[in-house]
Formats: sequence, structure tokens, C-alpha cells
Amino acid sequence: MLKKLTVVCLINFLIAALMGLTMRLAFISPLNINYRFLTHGHSHVAMLGWLYLMLFTLIVHFYIPNPKKVYERLFWLTEISVIGMMISFPLQGYAAVSISFSTLHIFCSYFFVYRIWKDLGAKSFFSIKLLKTALIFMLISTIGVWCLGPAMVIAGPSSPWYQIAIQFFLHFQFNGWFLIAVLALLIKQFEKLGLLIDNHNFKKFYQLLIIATICTISLPVSWYLKHVIFSWINGLGVILQLGALGYFIKFMRPLLKAFWLRTNLIAKHGLRFALACFVLKIIIQSFSLIPEIASISFQIKNFVIGFIHLTMLGVITGFLFAFMPQTNLIRNTLKWFGFGFYLFLYGFLGTELILFIQGVLFYLQIGLIDSYYQILFVLSSFLPAGIFCILVGVYKNKINNNETTTIKTT
Repeated sequence: MLKKLTVVCLINFLIAALMGLTMRLAFISPLNINYRFLTHGHSHVAMLGWLYLMLFTLIVHFYIPNPKKVYERLFWLTEISVIGMMISFPLQGYAAVSISFSTLHIFCSYFFVYRIWKDLGAKSFFSIKLLKTALIFMLISTIGVWCLGPAMVIAGPSSPWYQIAIQFFLHFQFNGWFLIAVLALLIKQFEKLGLLIDNHNFKKFYQLLIIATICTISLPVSWYLKHVIFSWINGLGVILQLGALGYFIKFMRPLLKAFWLRTNLIAKHGLRFALACFVLKIIIQSFSLIPEIASISFQIKNFVIGFIHLTMLGVITGFLFAFMPQTNLIRNTLKWFGFGFYLFLYGFLGTELILFIQGVLFYLQIGLIDSYYQILFVLSSFLPAGIFCILVGVYKNKINNNETTTIKTT
């Protein structure tokens, strides 16, 4: 099941990356597309077809030793909703068909939470505590989706309430569900190896992280509702997040020293890359303590896109790629995976660098970098190329029957 479902997730990711590349091309050569609709398709497939389903796959693999057939059926039903969004969003944007498939995805996610929670039972490992917290944040995030309809009818799509509902969903998806889920999977790797985790430092990290995640929703709210209280709450969240990072580093240091001795070079590079992006994300968020920076972080789209990609491609995808060598997915095709990972890494670093540099130039009112859109297109092409190589590596890898996960029938 692991190999088959991972291939599907990577195909979704490749399609999302090609959609993104097409969006880059639209700034170089006129294309007969609706850019806004394609943006919706790109973001939904990347978030729900790649991040969500890959987390689904790895969570089942690492936490449910003998998963029942219901998980595979649920995966394919969720994939149908992704395919529906993949087709309908670029054609019609937010409309009846795309909203129907989005709603189906939400109900699939609810059942996934119910099923995982039931199968985890009352176990109290550190990684399970993080995983259950991530699942709760996933449920909380959907409140934003259910508020979109009433907000549109009562206040309209351009109202602050409609925009806040969107930001609520995105914040708790990225900073709650996705981020905490990959941290749970990270801790799970250490628990599998029998490494001891410092209880005090982990507990402090966990408490501060949860409170900070809740408080920092105030920043996107402050973009639409101007009140000093939101800046103060966000500031508290940022400070607590820095404290959480400090405790994270404390309990991670001895674990990583032992972990490096038991893993291969590509897994080390993947994990170092993801951890570096995680630290950088928190540092960048800390600059929102400065009111002017908090304001321009929303006004200049380069910063917005760059930060979203840092979180999605750098932190979350970085961790997902780092976990793959801990399975049997690429045991016999490590070269394909390694080549693809480094292509992806170079594309990510290149696009992030040019996005942020151009953002600074916009802020200084200097203008565009020469051949900016052409450079961004070329650098962005490394991303789907890298994903394709990783996909080939997973697909070509031979898994023995005794290495595969057993599926029970319900």
C-alpha cells in the first residue's frame, strides 16, 4: 500500500508543480488561461493532493501496524475529490462542482480523524500526543471553510469576514495540522529507534507551540480588522514561538547526534534542510513584531508567496522527503531519489532567493530585476523535474512481499 499511495501523492505533487510552472510562464508569454482559476487549482492540489494525502499515507504507515482495508478505500475516495478539484478549479474557479469536491474532501478528512483516533487508542507516546493535536487543528481549520458561505451571503466576498475565514483555514492548516503532523512523524522516527526524549523540554516545547499557534492567527486577522489588540496577541504568540524553538533545540540536539549515526547521507541532508527551513520560518515570523514589517508582509505579494513556499515546500515537504528514506520506498533506487531531491532543493532555494530579493526591491521602489520572470521560470522548472525523478525512484523501486504493509479486510 505504501508504494502505491506514495506514487499517487507524487503524481498529484507533480501536477501541482506543473500548474505553478504554467503560472510562471503566463508572465513571459500570453496564455489562454484564467490565471486566478489556475491559482485555485494549483493551491488546492498542492495542499490537499500532496501534503494532506502524503501525511495520510505516512501516518497510516508509521502509526497503524496492520491497517484495515478501510484506509485504502478512504484514500481513493479522497483522491477522487482531489481529481475533481484538479479539473474543476482551473475551469470554473469557486463554483458548484469545485465546492462539491472540496466538501467531499472535508468529510473524508473528518472520517480519517475518527478512524485514526480510534485505532491509536489510549497510547500516550510523545509522537501520538503531537499527532492527535495536529488532527484537532485540522478539524478546527475547517471552521473557516464553513464560515465562507455565511460570510459571502451576509457581507460579500470582498468583506473582511470572508477574508478572515480564508486566513483562519490556511493558518490552522499550515501551522496547526501540517506542521505539527510532520513534527509528530519526526518524533516517531526517534521513538522507533528507542531514543530517549527529554520529558521536561518536550513538554515546554509542546505547551508553548500550541499557545503560539493559536495566538499568531491574530496577524492575518490584523490585516483586515485594524485594532491594536491583534498586534499584541500576535506579539505574544511570536515570543512564545521563539521560546518553543529554544526548547525544541534543547531536546533535539542529543536525538539528532544519535540519529545521524543510523541513517544515510540523503536522509541527513533532507532532515537538515527541513529543520533549517523550520528555524528560518520562525525567525521570519518574529519580524512581524515590527509593525511596518507586519504591514508590508501582506502588501508585497513576493513576501507572501515566498513565505507560503518556505512553509509548504521547505518545512513540510522537506520533512516528508526526509522521511521517505526511513521506509522501504527508495531502498533500491536511492540515486534517483537523491538526484531528484537535489534538483528540487536547488529549485526551491533559487526561487526563494529571487522572490525575496525582488520583494525587497519592490519595497525600496527600485523596480524589476532584469529578466526577472524568465529567471523565475527557469528556476521553478527544477521543482517539477526533481519531483519527477523522485516519482521515478519510488515507482522503479522493488519491494519484496515480506516488506509490504499487510492490509486486513474489514
